[in-house]
Amino acid sequence: MKKLFPLFFMLIIYCSAFAQNLTDISGVITNTQSQPVAGVTVTLLNTNYTTVSNAKGEFRINKIPAGNYIMHVSNVAYAERNTTINVSGKGMLFNIKLKDVSNQLDEVVVTAQKREEEVQQVPVSISTLSAKQVQAYHLQNLKEITGIVPNLYSAGPGDNRNVTGVRGIVTTSYDPAVTTYIDGVNQFSLDTYIPQLFDVERIEVLRGPQGTLYGRNAMGGVINVITKQPSNQTSGFAEMEFGNYGEQRYSLGLRAPLIKDKLFLGVAGVYSGFNGFYTNEFNNTKFDKQHFFLGNYYLKFLASQKLTLTLNVKNYENRNNGPFQLASSPAEALSNPFKVNQNATTKMIDNIFNASLSANYTGSNFNFTSVSSYQENYRYYTDPIDGDFSPLDAVSLINNYGGNWNKVKVGTQEFRLSSPASSQSPLKWTAGLYGFYRYSPTKTGTHFGADAAQVGSPISNFTSINTNIERNYGAAAFGQVVYTINPKWDLTAGLRYDIEHKKEEVKGEFQPDGGDAMITQADTSSKANFRAFTPKLTIAYHLTENNNLFATYSRGFRAGGISQLGSDPSQPPLYAYKPEYSDNYEIGSKNSFLHRRLRLNISAFYTLVNNAQVPTLVLPDAITVTKNAGKLNSKGIEAELAATLLKGLDLDYNFGYTHARYTDLLVASNGNAVNLKGNHQVYTPEVTSMLALQYAYGLGGPQNAQLIARGEWRYLGNQYFDLANQIEQKAYSLFNARIGVSTKNFDLFLWGRNLANKKYIDYAYDFGASHLGNPKTYGVSLGAKF
Repeated sequence: MKKLFPLFFMLIIYCSAFAQNLTDISGVITNTQSQPVAGVTVTLLNTNYTTVSNAKGEFRINKIPAGNYIMHVSNVAYAERNTTINVSGKGMLFNIKLKDVSNQLDEVVVTAQKREEEVQQVPVSISTLSAKQVQAYHLQNLKEITGIVPNLYSAGPGDNRNVTGVRGIVTTSYDPAVTTYIDGVNQFSLDTYIPQLFDVERIEVLRGPQGTLYGRNAMGGVINVITKQPSNQTSGFAEMEFGNYGEQRYSLGLRAPLIKDKLFLGVAGVYSGFNGFYTNEFNNTKFDKQHFFLGNYYLKFLASQKLTLTLNVKNYENRNNGPFQLASSPAEALSNPFKVNQNATTKMIDNIFNASLSANYTGSNFNFTSVSSYQENYRYYTDPIDGDFSPLDAVSLINNYGGNWNKVKVGTQEFRLSSPASSQSPLKWTAGLYGFYRYSPTKTGTHFGADAAQVGSPISNFTSINTNIERNYGAAAFGQVVYTINPKWDLTAGLRYDIEHKKEEVKGEFQPDGGDAMITQADTSSKANFRAFTPKLTIAYHLTENNNLFATYSRGFRAGGISQLGSDPSQPPLYAYKPEYSDNYEIGSKNSFLHRRLRLNISAFYTLVNNAQVPTLVLPDAITVTKNAGKLNSKGIEAELAATLLKGLDLDYNFGYTHARYTDLLVASNGNAVNLKGNHQVYTPEVTSMLALQYAYGLGGPQNAQLIARGEWRYLGNQYFDLANQIEQKAYSLFNARIGVSTKNFDLFLWGRNLANKKYIDYAYDFGASHLGNPKTYGVSLGAKF
């Protein structure tokens, strides 16, 4: 691999030497009153060419190769705009007029197909949330996009992780079914996943299998989170938030050029803490008091107009004094809300470190991208954690065995080549290689105390120690082409081949209290290999410039694995299970009307899942044993409507319906095989719906102040939390609101969530332990920006 880097950069230098026909472009940006607009970012998509307009609205980009480009113009106060330009000659002048954001919907740019494109032109079902929308929805955690994105449900099992499902394809273990990327880096598993949202530029949610370009575990879809990067423009922000339950949140950020046009720095951090929603009745104390710090640091080097190097580091430090705030059953959770009764209390220490280095070269003949990443998570409980969720001294879990255990490490590398932005060819292509390595050594002790007999243990006062060491690595080659048959028709075809190797080592020990450990399961191991082809084929028809139709076939897969060792002798370890595959068929229509004041996107899908991975949670170890035990059929519809009804009055309505049923499902129950054919998929509301109405009234003045009022109604239909469909949450509604003043430099808002204080089950395990969704919360936010 080391020998490849000099070859790549020699090739880059070689191609740079032959760049010809370089042209300068410049222009003036004004508003509808012909006043100059400063601070507008002008970017040529899929290149490193970008600049910011000065106080006179002037901008300039030098030495651009001849060709066709899409120029993207954005500023928070104006609607984003895309313009196709043909660069030729010795100099080009553009006069660009921007419309107020209250008069027109944005022309949003996404990177869904690993190249920058206008979202309405991409033949994929995509939901997007801009920085303005993230603020408007008051989003602070990725699970809060539930209901906003059609047919998406996300919740936390109690340990500050999110498990997410889309269209009935759900995450049921630490291998996700919906892949999350943050700033171009795959958040490989729930171990190294950062759920908090902070300093966000844009969120993209791709629904349906995305295996061709994104690979393993993108069977349900992909969530792309892009944070704000530094540039030549110095900018910064400071925010404070205070709410009930003792909530405090402070954030600060600065982006600035260290060397103009060459070296840029971005530093941002957020601290958040609250006193917790739950009370522990065992000792009458707050149970889930917690706080975290998240930092995001950028160093960006523009080596030339063609080559950019970016170093990004994120660190997430979470402290939770009450993980797994679980009641024994849904009935108990609802009848005695936000109370637990646990004798073993602890603090969860959760430290995540993510670092990535990306190189982006844009040339006349090809574009080249390299993304290298390292991810690490060290997560443990300072004291034993309650495993029976009761005041009994029956079962507790121990995982604080030192820094060599329960520390997950992941390395990934992606090389990608693509057609240049300036190409006038009808063929656009992307090809690449991807590789990863993961090391996960876990050691968990299950302690059975004096009351162990009450949970069925024949003996007491001992610890069952289970050691599981997992190593897995894999590689993939992928490619995708988009061919413009004529101005009306596009054809997209892609193929990916993944290969993965897994090795699991296990060891079991028995240790009586005060005695020495005795080996019950000698060191042993197992290996497994998995391979997968994931093709994709899409045909798109452009009825008009603003009306597009598409039909897609795509295949997805979720990686196979090997089961771990637990304290239950009836569940043997080292059981290999196969990858899960899906075939997805989809049709969709994307439309803009009334001079981009109305947008309507609709789609219908039909998904068949084979070798469905069916998990069984083994307690008290909290180990998931997975087997291929069924087939699933999921079908449904989706609609997204956005409209500017009047100046300053915006409406958003998103709707999703999913009919997900098992057509074949054999599970073990008391030594027998039970057929659950026809049962609903878990963690899949039949309906997701969100209606939001926002009005912004201009107050005028030198700060262009606006009074903003917003209301939201989210509705989630019936859903089940276990395969037997015995644990159900009936349909419910949530109401949120926000009102305040926004100016050029300051924001002040009052906000409230779940204003009706609805009690509902947010997450439940298949054995019945449950916790509620958040109660009514409210507070005030104050922000400054420059």
